[in-house]
Amino acid sequence: MSIFSLFEVLGGLGLFFLGMKYMGDGLELAAGNKLRNLLEKITANKYLGMLVGLVVTAVIQSSSATAAMVVGFTNAGMMELAQTVGILFGSKIGTCMTSVLLSFDMSSIVPLFIFIGVIVMMFVKKNNYKYYGQILAGFGILFFGMDMMSGALKSLNENGMINDILSSVNNPFIGILLGTAITAVIQSSSASVGILMALALSGAIGIDQAIFIVYGMNLGACMPAFLSAAGAKRNAKQVAILNLLITLFGVIVLVPLTMILPVSQTIAKILPDSAAAQVSASHIFFNVVNMVLLMPFSNWMVKLTQKILPYEEDPEKDKMAVEYIDNRILTTPPMAVLACEKEVARMSRLVQKNYNRAMIAFFDRDKDSIDKVLDREKVIDYLSKEITDYIVKINALDLEDHDRQIVAAMYSAIQDLERIGDHAENIVEYVRTIIDENLTFSDTAMGEMRDISDKCRSLMELSFAMFNAQGGSPELIERIIQAEDSVDDCKDDYKQNHIQRMNKGECNAEAGTTFLNMLIDIERIGDHAINVAFAIPNRQTSVITAAV
Repeated sequence: MSIFSLFEVLGGLGLFFLGMKYMGDGLELAAGNKLRNLLEKITANKYLGMLVGLVVTAVIQSSSATAAMVVGFTNAGMMELAQTVGILFGSKIGTCMTSVLLSFDMSSIVPLFIFIGVIVMMFVKKNNYKYYGQILAGFGILFFGMDMMSGALKSLNENGMINDILSSVNNPFIGILLGTAITAVIQSSSASVGILMALALSGAIGIDQAIFIVYGMNLGACMPAFLSAAGAKRNAKQVAILNLLITLFGVIVLVPLTMILPVSQTIAKILPDSAAAQVSASHIFFNVVNMVLLMPFSNWMVKLTQKILPYEEDPEKDKMAVEYIDNRILTTPPMAVLACEKEVARMSRLVQKNYNRAMIAFFDRDKDSIDKVLDREKVIDYLSKEITDYIVKINALDLEDHDRQIVAAMYSAIQDLERIGDHAENIVEYVRTIIDENLTFSDTAMGEMRDISDKCRSLMELSFAMFNAQGGSPELIERIIQAEDSVDDCKDDYKQNHIQRMNKGECNAEAGTTFLNMLIDIERIGDHAINVAFAIPNRQTSVITAAV
């Protein structure tokens, strides 16, 4: 009989994990851009960061996931260490939300949640509504697994098997070690606390034992951040250390207090009828009191972290490397999209710098500028490949329709950005020929080249600004269209002017060919720039409206 009860425990545990994943993923996807916008608003204000961490963790149902996510953001250069401290404190409170939900007795209506959720997932077409169905189904499966576990554990407990196993947990320090080990393996304090609740409901463990296991579970929840920081930059490793210090200091302070003061007895008196609620209350007690006691010392903890692992200048910073995209962020699709947007924006800045430097090379006949353009072009090509690979990974994720549209737009934009880089490379190759063969141009030709160069530069600035802002006013759209028309007109006019100068003998054939080739490259740069500006399909309507 006991072996079948054990199978039932394992089945309940599996359903519990499945429900938690379904519910967490559904909440995250339903939040979508709201989650991303919330994280974008993070400032150095640690109390605002705490609220953000609380809300985000309540959404994704895991402080471990939030901490690992913050490691990824910091590694990607999207956050500073001082910005993370408030989020980490908030995440530890936000993770209590799951335990609060699990403390309610909903066994009678759980099947209804599962039924409604599955119906929505199967028959509703719109993604956003499907996510709500996923939340409901996950919520129901979570509770169903919890009930199955607690019922099977109660059956096992009748023959004293579990009591024999847990008899040593009366020692607080063994309880802490047990809780740490369980959560380090499971990598979710919410899931660990849920399992502990099932044990408490079965009568296998009391609040006096459970409270120290909960403390250990909070400590074990720091492990995913360390795993996420493996192979990351030094600043990301600092986040993992800071996350551990916050919880470790909490355990050091609260364990003696809990042993001296009647903390567990008070919780039992306040919530005498629900063992699950008692476990949830101990989880909340640890994280709230930890935040109240240690938040005032958070700046000191940041400095301590920086002393434990001092920041060093990254010797790779001038080499080819991505700055924002990071595989760790793929667990949070909206933030992966945001990181990709930032990397594309960075690529657009490098492309613009390369064009500007190419024209400096032309006007100043500067060999150093030629080398700088060619070196930067290698970085641009590298980024094009890396971003494309990352977009492929993002496309495999479950994205909101808006985010999927943005990803498609970025894929299109980086092709155009890479082509602009190629044209800038063409220009410096012309410059190399001009220098090597000492070709000269008339003052009129140089003036025309400067004019079309400035117009193209302005078009690029406007186009990239509109793309990176994901939109523009009708006035900006009109300016971009006019700027592109102006570049096209200049190319046609200056081409005819130069042919006339060649016919008059004012310019030799080789210099003339080089001049005309440069006009073509600059005009094509303008074409690619406007493609970037209007890469997102729904902007085509705005363009048509503005043009009419």
